[in-house]
Amino acid sequence: MKKTALKSKCFTIALVALLSIAFGACSLITKPYITNAGNNKIVNLGDSIFALSGGISDYLHSYAGKTFRRYATSGAELNGGIIQPSVASQYAMAKADYATIDTIFMDGGGNDILIPATMYFDPYNCKVDWWESGLSSKCKSFIDDIYVETVTMLNQMGRDGVKNIIFQGYYNIKNGLLGTTALNQAVAYGDTKLALAVQNATAVNNYRVFIDPRSSITNSDIIIDGVHPADSGSKKLAGLIWNKLKYLPY
Repeated sequence: MKKTALKSKCFTIALVALLSIAFGACSLITKPYITNAGNNKIVNLGDSIFALSGGISDYLHSYAGKTFRRYATSGAELNGGIIQPSVASQYAMAKADYATIDTIFMDGGGNDILIPATMYFDPYNCKVDWWESGLSSKCKSFIDDIYVETVTMLNQMGRDGVKNIIFQGYYNIKNGLLGTTALNQAVAYGDTKLALAVQNATAVNNYRVFIDPRSSITNSDIIIDGVHPADSGSKKLAGLIWNKLKYLPY
């Protein structure tokens, strides 16, 4: 093997290892699940936006005066993925712990885009570089598949008796170890599709709402990694959710 090729290979291996460590560390920084709460019929599912600091739950519990169950896991993808439990698996765990679930507040789908784009050199071409005019058709097709998975999951929840879904979308990310503004067109397209998924999940027939946080969260509300909410961001996100949740039985 030529020296330049060997250097390139070593660089690739080192970069993958570094990113794996970064995501692996995030997967370990997950606030403990809350499997028995003041109200077991309200459940939080999702990824590290909820799970890394637990700040959103902390604010919501203080507003409600009681706790809700939480299974959100840092690094979780919607269904499957390299870090478990996925959002689908979290739901199965919640059902096994206490079968009656009236309300779910959640997110999902963000890591399905972020992890491949960051760890695997963007196989779906979801980054929009400065020379590109817009989001690639390959990325749009990938997000369209996430839309189908989301509708399927939400409809299953409805068939299981879940009455209410509060689905929090994603805000624009900033440049950092895990985030890049080159993904924000994918965020925009993804939020559009997730909102449509909530709208079309008709098996949840009582109350379902999509929250778009992009106009609320600024760069100062995001920690240095470029992705996760600072305390100010967690407080804003909790407020957006509470404005919907407070009108439901809790």
